[in-house]
This record gives sequence, C-alpha cells and structure tokens, in this order.
Amino acid sequence: QLQASGGGLVQAGDSLTLSCVASGDTDTFSTYLMGWFRQAPGNEREFVAAIRFTSTRTLYADSVKGRFTISRDNRKNTAYLQMNRLKPEDTARYYCAAGRTNPNLSSMSLERMYDHWGQGTLVTVSS
Repeated sequence: QLQASGGGLVQAGDSLTLSCVASGDTDTFSTYLMGWFRQAPGNEREFVAAIRFTSTRTLYADSVKGRFTISRDNRKNTAYLQMNRLKPEDTARYYCAAGRTNPNLSSMSLERMYDHWGQGTLVTVSS
C-alpha cells in the first residue's frame, strides 16, 4: 500500500514536499520504480516524475523540470516530491505509484509501468 501526504494550500512561488510511504511488502520496496502523477479537475491524470530503484535515473515532465525533484529513501520505504516555485497550474491531486518494472527512461512515464497506486494528496496553488 502507498500513502501519500504533504499536500495543502499554498501561494504561487511557495514550496511543498510530498511524501509517499510504502507499507506491506516493504522488503522489496527498494526494487520498485516510483512515480508521481497528478490530476487536475476536468483533466486526465498526467505524469510528473519518476525514479528508478537505484535512484540513478530520474525523469520529469517538461512542465515541472527544474522546479520539482523526486527522491527516495529506501531505508524508510518512502519517496518524495520536492516542489519549488509552485504555480497555479500545478494545482491537482497528486498520486504516488510503484511498479515492479525496470523500464527504459522514456517508459518510466507510462501508467502501465505501475501496479500500485496511492490515494492521492491535494495540492492547491493560489495566485
């Protein structure tokens, strides 16, 4: 199971850090691909960022590149999404996801690479 937290109401330009804690089969958490996706009202869910289990490979959506940073702490079974310089268009429910896959870099953004999803945490950025 994945539990996302850290969302809230912030102003444009502020920062937030989202956390995603894995429970259950945590012995293998370190081998999972971890990703963050988001869904704004009226929009489809979209990819935000992903990190390989080794933390050596990360992928970001163009819209967040340079502002967001994904990381993970395998000892804590936790993935993070540091979000800086937030914009109103970042407003969405953010979902963390995990997958027992080892895709190439470009495929890390595909939802089918993930088979576990958290319930989401809401981020609202006011202008």
